[in-house]
Amino acid sequence: MTIVLAYEYSKEIGKNFAKKIKAEFSLVKVKEFPDKEKLIQITTNVKNKNVIVVNSLFYPDEKIIDLCLTADTLKDLGAKNITLIAPYLGYMRQDKRFNKGESISSKTIAKIISPFFSKLITVDPHLHRYKSLNIIYRLKTKVLTANSLLADYIKKNYKDVVVVGPDEESYQWSEKVAKRVGAPVTVCKKTRYSSRKVKISFKDKLNLKNKTIVIVDDIISTGHTMIEVIKFVKKQKPKKIVCMGVHGLFVENAYNKLKRAGANEIVTTNSITHKSNKIDLTKIL
Repeated sequence: MTIVLAYEYSKEIGKNFAKKIKAEFSLVKVKEFPDKEKLIQITTNVKNKNVIVVNSLFYPDEKIIDLCLTADTLKDLGAKNITLIAPYLGYMRQDKRFNKGESISSKTIAKIISPFFSKLITVDPHLHRYKSLNIIYRLKTKVLTANSLLADYIKKNYKDVVVVGPDEESYQWSEKVAKRVGAPVTVCKKTRYSSRKVKISFKDKLNLKNKTIVIVDDIISTGHTMIEVIKFVKKQKPKKIVCMGVHGLFVENAYNKLKRAGANEIVTTNSITHKSNKIDLTKIL
């Protein structure tokens, strides 16, 4: 028997996933003491059962503590197998020591999480310098991609599409999505002057006039790069500008900033609950 567990902040996708696989669903109770220490309570019988914990790791620090406390408690209570489904896997972008003395936090977090679970399933993690999750995670891993879901959404909702990757790192998503859609694709060349100041140019010259421009990236965080792309694209008078991301973090009021910059629509998957969620990941999970 399989039981799906989630937290209040991951309840929606956890519940949907449990329904899809016809499994029991239960919320993990999390109590916080005045000194900010945590107490976890499992409210269903997990002895000799396969347990799947669903938890997207955005704003990850507290969630990782919750995960470790939960998984260790599940082991104590006799769970047969414990799988982590983290639709968004945080702490993946610091994959090298960019400056002297910096932590490589992706490796550290992997060391913390790995002993508690038998398997990790995630969607489009930021694998830039790592060829595989197994380079840092010491457990079975399964990496899924939302490319087909993004492409299906584009084909269903837009015509005369040009797909744009906002930078070279995003090209692995934008190219594959464009291929599935059957649309032309280009990638932006990004010259970064600071974390908030970038200059954008296109690698390939494409006619964008009266086209629907879909800017595709894995993560929409501060949105600064996408905003610069929007400004650049607007000069060519497209019909519509759509910002599409697998994971919508939208920190520092990024959603509203993208709208003000000229994004007609903003579309994300439900890896992180947000009003922009229009693509359901449970179809691939």
